[in-house]
Amino acid sequence: MRENIKVGCCGFCLRREKYFEKFNLVELQNTFYQPPQKFSSVEKLRSLAPQHFEFTLKAWQIITHPANLPTYRRLKENIGKRENYGFFKGSKEVFSAWERIFKIAKILKVKVVVFQTPSGFKENKENVDNLYKFFTKIERDNLKFVWEERANFSYLTLKKIYKDLDLIIGVDPFKKKPLDCEFYYFRLHGKGSYNYKYTLKELKELKAILDRPSYILFNNIYMKESALKFKKLLNKDA
Repeated sequence: MRENIKVGCCGFCLRREKYFEKFNLVELQNTFYQPPQKFSSVEKLRSLAPQHFEFTLKAWQIITHPANLPTYRRLKENIGKRENYGFFKGSKEVFSAWERIFKIAKILKVKVVVFQTPSGFKENKENVDNLYKFFTKIERDNLKFVWEERANFSYLTLKKIYKDLDLIIGVDPFKKKPLDCEFYYFRLHGKGSYNYKYTLKELKELKAILDRPSYILFNNIYMKESALKFKKLLNKDA
């Protein structure tokens, strides 16, 4: 398989030991809902994974999502005032949430952190200003930041934001055309619905557009099957 293309799933779709045998990448999802408060479990996870294995992680919803959304049913702790959560607000709650994610990222030797915004995060001055204030203020170190927006920002706005803030625009390539970024970060949610099984023809179409280093993360019900099938397809190049 081409070494600059990494394939995995959004979350462990197998027991961890088996997953580590079959894949070299996972995007952690628990960090979005409720990241660990104690870092011993994070340290253990890193120690269990092979040295070459790469973790990416999804940033805590307190940073990106307002507290009235259903995803907060899985939140087990509150930081400050809930009205200050989400949409990259310049609140102490949002920046405290980032500090937790940053520490976890460093322990796991993460290279990429994903920020996914909900459909309510519209293209307007307040939201764009929040983006600029957040990403120019937080500690970044050598991390790469992927932003997956779901409110259909205009192409020109996205292009300006990713260049100004050094972001990678994450997309599902079957739904949106990727921008000309340093690398691709594709999150494949299923065509039409989460309950979707990609065909061999579609996976070949995906393979054909990979003209640069890429992270391919499947996030459909059949993610294990889709990811393994795509890895096999890539291995034909070896």
